[in-house]
Amino acid sequence: MPRQINQDVTKKYFNHILILIIVLFLLQLALVSTAWIKINNLTKDVAFYNDEINKKIELNDAQTKAKINQLTDGILTIEQGFETEISTIKANLKAKTSADFSSVIENVLDSVVSVMTDAGQGTGFIISEDGYVVTNAHVLAGARVAHAITASREKKAMQLIGYDTELDVALLKIEGDYTPIKFETADNVRIGEKVIAIGNPLGLAFSVSEGIVSAKSRVGTNNLPAYIQTDAALNPGNSGGPLINADGKVIGINNFKVSGGENIGFALQSDYIIDGINKISTDALNQTVIND
Repeated sequence: MPRQINQDVTKKYFNHILILIIVLFLLQLALVSTAWIKINNLTKDVAFYNDEINKKIELNDAQTKAKINQLTDGILTIEQGFETEISTIKANLKAKTSADFSSVIENVLDSVVSVMTDAGQGTGFIISEDGYVVTNAHVLAGARVAHAITASREKKAMQLIGYDTELDVALLKIEGDYTPIKFETADNVRIGEKVIAIGNPLGLAFSVSEGIVSAKSRVGTNNLPAYIQTDAALNPGNSGGPLINADGKVIGINNFKVSGGENIGFALQSDYIIDGINKISTDALNQTVIND
């Protein structure tokens, strides 16, 4: 009988231990499953954040590339601007340092006209796109009719708008479309700088003579300190023509020369021309024609 009891007890403990083992196994399995799920979720999170990081990196790369492209384009534009500016400076420097004014003359010649009247001849220059012309008033003295001969050898009738005998300037008009000549500010004129006079001396149309600015603000017969002295050759027919600097701009209108002297000529300064012509046009047309 006791032997039977021991066997029952042993069997009972064995069953308990087996149940315990099964419970522990299930707990371990549950823990492993939970851990696996967490690891799997963590892996997905890592993959998600990795993708997001890569997207941001790609976006930053794209933005960086775009900024680099913008900077590159900007640098190219600046370089092109520098090249253009350098080319312009070189061209101007060449004109200012060389005795060859051919390029300057080519640029301004179409803005110069020969003024022919039934009493004489002279020169003028076009100051507006619609054909306003400046010359000396004395070129028109005693004349009843006047016409202009352009650089392309076209003959144009001239209409007198008005004149100022004190400054010896006159404003006329011809029909057509033109490239006007520009004025240089009188303050920018320098003694010793090279200049050219374009005119119609002794009937030799569109002749050019070279010289320098000998002095500024010389007093003329009108008692105004309004004249540039130059040694550029001036002869009858040069009157009314432009005195031009190396930039192709008008610094004066060739007016008169000293008799008995060699190459001592005088040109009315640009500031007096502008004031005088704009007064004429304001009185006659109620507008200014020189707006430089």
